[in-house]
Amino acid sequence: MSLSAIDDRADNVGRAIALTLFTIAVFGIQDAMSKHLVQTYSPFQVTMMRYWGFAAFALYIVSRQAGLRQALSSKVPLWQLLRGSLLIIEICVFALALQTVPLGELQAISLVYPLLVTLFSIPLLGEKVGVFRFVAVGVGFAGALIIVRPGGLPLDWGVGFAMIAAVLYSLYIVLTRKVSQYDKAPTSLAYTGIVGLVLSSGVGIFFWQPMAWPDVALVVTMMITTCLGHGVMIYALSLAPASTVQPFNYFALPWAIVLSMVVFGHYIDPISLLGAGIVVAAGLVVMARERIKRVRIVDGPILPGRE
Repeated sequence: MSLSAIDDRADNVGRAIALTLFTIAVFGIQDAMSKHLVQTYSPFQVTMMRYWGFAAFALYIVSRQAGLRQALSSKVPLWQLLRGSLLIIEICVFALALQTVPLGELQAISLVYPLLVTLFSIPLLGEKVGVFRFVAVGVGFAGALIIVRPGGLPLDWGVGFAMIAAVLYSLYIVLTRKVSQYDKAPTSLAYTGIVGLVLSSGVGIFFWQPMAWPDVALVVTMMITTCLGHGVMIYALSLAPASTVQPFNYFALPWAIVLSMVVFGHYIDPISLLGAGIVVAAGLVVMARERIKRVRIVDGPILPGRE
């Protein structure tokens, strides 16, 4: 490989990381907007309106890449319907958690999802998980328990919703991997957009209440930035592999803590911060081990020992 090619690849990776961080910052601001709105309006109404932006973006991308009718031709439609349902239910449950759980702690609990993905991949995808990753998963869950310990977060329905949201999102990720064996990306995106649009609108319309104009402006901003954020993320993934930029998703945690302090005046306590750090460290270890496993499979024989 020439030096210019190496430089170009390095520049692309740098841009991909910068764009990923930008996207995470946008989505974090959206969560802060949602937290403000769900104090006044139903989480189901807020979720419905927020999802309109994503559905419009998803269907636009699908129409450009494959055409809607062709994209809806799935080899595993029931799996696709379940996958789309899991995502919109997760978003609704996350919005319910936003009513009472501070942004920083909520994001920390949510970040156990890579650990749950590792566990759910065993029965649903038939993956093998070695001792090393099992230990990392156990340590990560211990970190989550530190956050919700007695004397930490108030153990209300919000904490329960946060945990349920993490479980639902991890199942969504695992099913996304499963359907990718049968369907192309436009098909998965089409089902995600349509299923979520139908379900969120079918429920949210019954919780509708008039909104003040400043709040309408917030919702419109969320819809626009949803399209912007997903578009930028797709472009970032075209510059570098997902495994390269994925660890930078953990920027969502410090960003949520900062937003929680600046916007809502809430400061995460040191012990909960320690628990959050343990969750992040465990998640990064799991990601690193999975990446090593993929490299072994692609570049050479699988070596004996722990995964």
